[in-house]
Amino acid sequence: MTSTPTFGPWAPTLDPAERLARCRSLRALVRVLAGPRGRELAAALRQAEADPAALDLAAHLLDRLPTVPRRHILAAYVALDRESRL
Repeated sequence: MTSTPTFGPWAPTLDPAERLARCRSLRALVRVLAGPRGRELAAALRQAEADPAALDLAAHLLDRLPTVPRRHILAAYVALDRESRL
């Protein structure tokens, strides 16, 4: 990812409650799937729950994760999001 994502908590038209929920679900996946490597990203997502400006840092940190955990996190998030739309 080289630009700000437009999925999950980065979606441009979210109301605050939905952004909060998406930050929390993504943060949980980061903690489970990235372990200690995702500590900074999880902290940025926690901060973004109250301050949407922290999402820029979270996007940067997500991009910096090693490829395999990043893929696992994104795949799991997409699967959860897809299930919620059915």
